[in-house]
Amino acid sequence: MKPDPHPWASDRAQLHAEIWKRLTRGVHDRHAPARHPTLATATVEGKPKARTVVLRAADKVTGTLDIHTDLWSAKVAELRANPFAALHIWDASAHLQLRIEGQITISAGQDVAEIWEAVPAASRLSYGSTPAPGAPIAQALDYTKTADAGSFVVLRLEIETIDAVHLGPHHRRARFDRCDQWTGTWLAP
Repeated sequence: MKPDPHPWASDRAQLHAEIWKRLTRGVHDRHAPARHPTLATATVEGKPKARTVVLRAADKVTGTLDIHTDLWSAKVAELRANPFAALHIWDASAHLQLRIEGQITISAGQDVAEIWEAVPAASRLSYGSTPAPGAPIAQALDYTKTADAGSFVVLRLEIETIDAVHLGPHHRRARFDRCDQWTGTWLAP
């Protein structure tokens, strides 16, 4: 039998460290799989919604992840009605699936002014669209984009649970919970 190419997957503490290493890389490396997770929310009617977002911050100490969005996007209204969300990440090179669940805090205005100042000028155009994101338009390009600090929102996911599945030569699955200080529990994959 050949050796496991991902030895970190066989130890819960190493697996947890590897998860955070990959999340942090996603913030800084535009080619990292964690850069573009899928965010899942529920509509006000209770229907599931999923969309690709960009991971903007990962803090292992606080157990939080940040995503930037437009104040007028549907996800903000959905999260105001139900602040629980999940992120999904598939890292093919590591054979690692992450399902991360928690509660989202929505911050805007003066609370995010310092973060807004660090957003590159070209990226600022993602926050301030007329009409609002998702509104019907007559033609594909019937909208305008203007950088608007008032439309800039930071969604902070306070992680409650990380469910990690490693699909290496031996499948392994572990769940890490905030309530047990992230010690983790092995689960059947």
